Amino acid sequence: MSATSPTNRYRALLGSPFQIVLLLATLAFAGYVGVRLLTGETFLIVVWFVGAALVHDLVLLPLYTAADRAVAAALGPRRRLVNFVRVPAFLSLLLLLVWFPLITGQVRRYEPYAALSTDGFLARWLLVTAALFGCSALCLVTRAVLRRRATKGRPSASH
Repeated sequence: MSATSPTNRYRALLGSPFQIVLLLATLAFAGYVGVRLLTGETFLIVVWFVGAALVHDLVLLPLYTAADRAVAAALGPRRRLVNFVRVPAFLSLLLLLVWFPLITGQVRRYEPYAALSTDGFLARWLLVTAALFGCSALCLVTRAVLRRRATKGRPSASH
């Protein structure tokens, strides 16, 4: 088979058959969710989606790009360590985004449906954030110790 065969062009354009099936299943699920969502307050849902896209692109993206660059600049020559800050920060902010109304105590409609209080979400989010950064620090220390042990066992380059 040559590099320009129809099969190779097809795979380069669309990917593997598994990827195509997965994409079609995802699109079908998104269509189902869209139909279910649009049976209620259609206008408000559309406004929410458009607003979320605009807020992300115009506000959040520049903010977290600037924060990421500031962390990378602060680390200087140790830029490879930026992921030990980036990953827990991302997970913590994702949790904040998902649970924001409950963390800030702005949702009182939640209690009748779930029979749970909204108290404590802020404390739990802070604990999860501390645990994420703690695990990241532990991974960093473990990596440094393992790297140090690996270099101690090797002869020096001057021999």
